Amino acid sequence: MRLIIVGPPGAGKGTQAESIIEKYQIPHISTGDILRENIKNETHLGKEAKKFMDHGDLVPDHLVVALIQDRLSREDCKNGFLLDGFPRTVAQAVALDAQLKKLGIKLDRVININVDDDLLIERAVGRRVCKTCKATYHVKYNPPKEEGVCDIDGGELIQRDDDTEKTVKNRIKVYHEQTAPLVDYYRAQGLILNIDGSKAIGDVFDQIVKGLA
Repeated sequence: MRLIIVGPPGAGKGTQAESIIEKYQIPHISTGDILRENIKNETHLGKEAKKFMDHGDLVPDHLVVALIQDRLSREDCKNGFLLDGFPRTVAQAVALDAQLKKLGIKLDRVININVDDDLLIERAVGRRVCKTCKATYHVKYNPPKEEGVCDIDGGELIQRDDDTEKTVKNRIKVYHEQTAPLVDYYRAQGLILNIDGSKAIGDVFDQIVKGLA
């Protein structure tokens, strides 16, 4: 099963990715993990990427695609993979298609998790994280037993700086600008699997499994 998962910030991609890789026994490939691994191992590509990151610049598409190609050519990807966080733009998708063609690989599906903007904002703004153990709560959907206190270790629950309404709205705006054309690109190839991400976690996963059957 060769998959890509896309969806706005707060749609639950990470949670669903964990269930997908467990069910289908495929590696979860995120650009962040690949970059960190290559930088840590001081590979040629890692050194090149680090030059841009050290200056606070985005790693160029051609370099990210090269890193992805290298990762997909490994033995553990023979039976499939789940790409998460890449591609983000049509230009990246076109470059990825070219590399997949070289590897003789065809995508099976692009899982597109849809959630209304208002619900995304509510989910993010209501999120609280334990300062010490990093356990996650939500003031409405998953509140702690005692307000502001972690159930696990009694640590203080805080709202992350990037979970304010203004920041979340901006993240969603950027996502729509970049990714709406990406979804159209894959839809034209007949690869899009639309999923209603507003449902409960288990129901969302059931939709995915049925769509991939």
